[in-house]
Amino acid sequence: MKRPRFLASAAASLAAASVPIRARAEPSAYSLATATGTIAGTLELPATSGKLPVVLLIAGSGPTDRDGNNPMLPGKNDALKQLALALSARGIASVRYDKRGIGASAAAGPSEADLRIDAYVGDAVDWVRKLRADGRFSRITIAGHSEGSLIGMIAAARGPADGFVSLDGAGRPASVILREQIAKQTSSSPETRAQADHVVDELAAGRTVTEQPTALGPIFRTSAQQYIISWFHYDPAHEIAAVRGRAAIVQGTADVQVSVVDGDRLHAALPSANYVIVQGMNHVLKHAPDTSTPSAIVAGYTDPSLPIEPGVIDAVAGVAR
Repeated sequence: MKRPRFLASAAASLAAASVPIRARAEPSAYSLATATGTIAGTLELPATSGKLPVVLLIAGSGPTDRDGNNPMLPGKNDALKQLALALSARGIASVRYDKRGIGASAAAGPSEADLRIDAYVGDAVDWVRKLRADGRFSRITIAGHSEGSLIGMIAAARGPADGFVSLDGAGRPASVILREQIAKQTSSSPETRAQADHVVDELAAGRTVTEQPTALGPIFRTSAQQYIISWFHYDPAHEIAAVRGRAAIVQGTADVQVSVVDGDRLHAALPSANYVIVQGMNHVLKHAPDTSTPSAIVAGYTDPSLPIEPGVIDAVAGVAR
């Protein structure tokens, strides 16, 4: 059965210009106390009275911070910060935070060997409970980017949240996508690819490995293997099917990390969700001016002057209100 899609483009997003722009209060610190330390966040509040819808923004994998920036890359993209400011301009509050072990929340994190994705899910659920108890807020929506999509959809079902948005999230198990990405990187070395496939097989079966391909050592380092095993445990299509309330799935056509195939799979599992395919959008929610070259696609990863795609803002706002 053919599934409906909404194709977002710069022209289609001109309607966003008619949305009233509201005053914005100064951002403020907003933290979550946990048994192992404080998780630091930022609250963006529109300068308006009455209860407000609020969006909990969850960043992607690795040391990506609350603004969407990764210190392993040169420069910043500020994608999640831009999204928070855009939502505030539309009268929607937001909270974005450094996940435990990252940025200002570094002290709350365990050692890498003891970290599991379930800890991130538990924190997101606790954020929902904190927001639910805060009398300033009405509807609570979770918007998760990249790996944050998986964390967010599980937390949205458990919280529960009133809405959920997947932003360039995987629709297939991480083991499948990682194997696919490694195959592209090792296309000229069949031996390395075979070794990598063996490691992925072992981790997917819940077993650690002592020997990894030298070229892929940073990915499969011993201290990260238990986290990878916990990550492999989840199938996003299975998890998103448990989400209730409003939902949206946003996927860019210039994304080199996950693809429209992933968006299709998520939408098949949750057909009630608004499915937004943004033409020319890369993985960090920015427009790629030339999708024919990898360098043009990844340019937005390190350029905070490039705005996020309007279709992303429209999709999140549509679920949050």
